[in-house]
Amino acid sequence: MAEIKGIVAVFPGQGSQRQGMGKDFYDQMSVCRQAYEEASDAVGLDIASICFQEDDRLNLTEYTQPCIVTTEVAMIRGLAERYGFQANYFGGHSLGEFTALVAAGVIPFADAVQIVRMRGKLMQEAVPVGVGSMAAVISEGIDVPALKKMIEDLPVDVANINSANQVVISGDAAALPEAENRCRELFAAPKTFRFIKLNVSAPFHSRFMKKIEEPFAGTLKDFSKSFEGSNASKVTSNYAGTFHAPNVDAVINNLVRQLSNSVLWRENMQVLAGHASRIYEIGPGRPLRDFFRTIDVTCESITGLTAAEKVFARVS
Repeated sequence: MAEIKGIVAVFPGQGSQRQGMGKDFYDQMSVCRQAYEEASDAVGLDIASICFQEDDRLNLTEYTQPCIVTTEVAMIRGLAERYGFQANYFGGHSLGEFTALVAAGVIPFADAVQIVRMRGKLMQEAVPVGVGSMAAVISEGIDVPALKKMIEDLPVDVANINSANQVVISGDAAALPEAENRCRELFAAPKTFRFIKLNVSAPFHSRFMKKIEEPFAGTLKDFSKSFEGSNASKVTSNYAGTFHAPNVDAVINNLVRQLSNSVLWRENMQVLAGHASRIYEIGPGRPLRDFFRTIDVTCESITGLTAAEKVFARVS
């Protein structure tokens, strides 16, 4: 019996934030304003103000994370109201996995924004600002095992396997220049090679996050009575590379292990594409669209209401 394919919604993570994100949804739909109000009440912050006005906190991890999740949830609620949008499967890149779990009905929204605020706080406290860093390694057909072997004696780990052509490494900032030199040897001509340092405040998805796994597990367990594990099988796990098991304890384990292990986004894309009739990226930025292109899969990006109007006009 052929598998029935459905609509997939995917959500970008940290780094996609921008001043003014979600404001068009907020201004035009009460359901979206209510999402910002619900999040603000949950975390005791004016989330809309941080997102819409000039506010340095938008780029501080503790605040970035609840702001992005709130914006993405507000957007998908607005799309549901205005266009009747509904998804059958969900995925998210790093932080975006939490939005996916909210959208799928696994974690209540008010709980999720509190959880990711604590996640951001713990991640920032794990390593002093400036000590850790991340960089994107970009080349054609990256051999990930060879890359791992090349840097295995350095305090640097493979953080994100985003596509065949992009891998992000993460670790001690002082070791990144040596990692770059070794990558140049690995990706010698005729291959092109770029090494781009990312504007982040901590070495996410690396061994340096191991120390916060236990306290973050405690945070998740504190909220877990409200989780609906049966819905988790519709959401991909960055850590596992495939769909979550429909079990709360398994979801918690995957989210905890995601902190210090590689985000297997390339595997997530393959799994989601196998279940998709259409894929929509919903969030303030659109990094995932280009990753899907590397596996010859079309992903429509919705970053605002204008984009939504164009996308749904094409598919109606």
